[in-house]
Amino acid sequence: MFGIGFSELLLVGLVALLVLGPERLPAAARTAGLWLGRFRRTFNHIRQEVEREIGADEIRRQLHNEAILDMERQFKQSLANNPNPPPSPLSLEKKPPHDQ
Repeated sequence: MFGIGFSELLLVGLVALLVLGPERLPAAARTAGLWLGRFRRTFNHIRQEVEREIGADEIRRQLHNEAILDMERQFKQSLANNPNPPPSPLSLEKKPPHDQ
């Protein structure tokens, strides 16, 4: 997971044995294992929550896109049903008189 090989783990174990001694090493290993388990559970829980939230965001985005597509379809249908569309705003502007 972290790219730690057997030789590195062996070195850490030997240093722990020298620092803690043979009496306290099993209790320290048990405590470290408990903390590591708690960390993994917490990390997995947070990861699941984030994935669930990302999934909810994706669903919201899809619903929004579908609503926009529905509005576009309705607009196209209204244009198809109305043979004389209203004039565009540009055609309503006053044009300067032609000099002839």
